[in-house]
Amino acid sequence: MNLSEYQKKAATTAIYPDMFEIVREFSEQHKDEFVMFADLIGTIDSKAWAPHIPNLYYPTLGLAGEAGEISNKVKKIMRDDCGVVTDEKREDLIGELGDVMWYLAALATELGIDLDEVAEKNIEKLFSRKERGKLQGSGDDR
Repeated sequence: MNLSEYQKKAATTAIYPDMFEIVREFSEQHKDEFVMFADLIGTIDSKAWAPHIPNLYYPTLGLAGEAGEISNKVKKIMRDDCGVVTDEKREDLIGELGDVMWYLAALATELGIDLDEVAEKNIEKLFSRKERGKLQGSGDDR
């Protein structure tokens, strides 16, 4: 399976809160307190602006959370197992890496970006750095 195929299949399993609905419901419950907020986003009853605001918060926070779970598992492997990755720990990490992949695919989908394009551009960047002897160091523009 390539990344685009994965992204399309993963998208069929995406169920997460709609930001417009969250804002609308919260605003309706607190409308007396948030008159200024309503003025900032326009008429709360109108969905005209909603399609232009992708649901970036949910997959972004999920991606960070899952990356944190991987970090925590690796920390425990280093602390408790002297860095030895058992078959059981490897399976746990495969599961967490899959979760990272799902949230990455969801975020790319929300942005209208194909994961194959992300992978291609990343490899181009890395090989350019390799050719120029710039794999090490810091900064995006090296």
